[in-house]
Amino acid sequence: MNRFFKNCKTFFWVSFISSLTLVSCKSKTAAVDVSKTENKKSINKIIENYYNNKTDFSTLYIKASVQYASEKQNQNVTAEIKLKKDEQILISIRFLGITMAKASITPTKVSYYEKVKSTYYEGDFSALSQLLGTDLDFSKVQNMLLGRAIDNLKEGKFTESLENQVYRLDETADDNLKKSFYIDANSFLMNKQEITQTKEERMIQVVYSNPKEFKEMTLPLNINIDTYQKKGKAEINLEYNTVSFNEELSFPYSVPNDYKRIIIK
Repeated sequence: MNRFFKNCKTFFWVSFISSLTLVSCKSKTAAVDVSKTENKKSINKIIENYYNNKTDFSTLYIKASVQYASEKQNQNVTAEIKLKKDEQILISIRFLGITMAKASITPTKVSYYEKVKSTYYEGDFSALSQLLGTDLDFSKVQNMLLGRAIDNLKEGKFTESLENQVYRLDETADDNLKKSFYIDANSFLMNKQEITQTKEERMIQVVYSNPKEFKEMTLPLNINIDTYQKKGKAEINLEYNTVSFNEELSFPYSVPNDYKRIIIK
């Protein structure tokens, strides 16, 4: 089991936080200029319709199956996710029912510990932002888990195109950083998010599928994450098996006394 979990810490952050810096490959089909289609909607109208999709809940509980595959290893674990909207996220990674890692995320702090090497981390989002090459905060983590846009689309400047009934909004902040958001033209749900960092040769793509409509919101039950970096590529698949809203949830988190603190520079 030690060998299986020797990269548990890396796997945990890759599967739940690297997915926040989202990215993708080029589509094989040429995009069509929305201005040349009868279904054209202005960028502002697309964004307005997107945000009209409700997210009306106070707490969310998820049990998920997680599959991780890279060039060096394959892992299958389960994850328990507890979310108190805009306040706290608690994520537990389990193997054969045993908790191997746990993270507590709040708007001001990220805390994490793992059992195999008996280590823990506490800090703000700056170390993780530097590690992943994009600014992270609590809202972006929360939105990723909900299948929502990690950025506030109302603040971005986009070009638009329409392909196969999916609106694509592209934003180029600079020559190095490119972001793309794919929104279903009928439901105005997020289908995919991407971020590309050219100089770092880093790309990450997150695809959302199998949306299920609940009274509180429509939530994607499948999340597929493909990451591409100089050191290699990895694929993470999350399947939400159990979902419940507005239950009374507890968020227990405490690091054992003998664990060693690690510093991420």
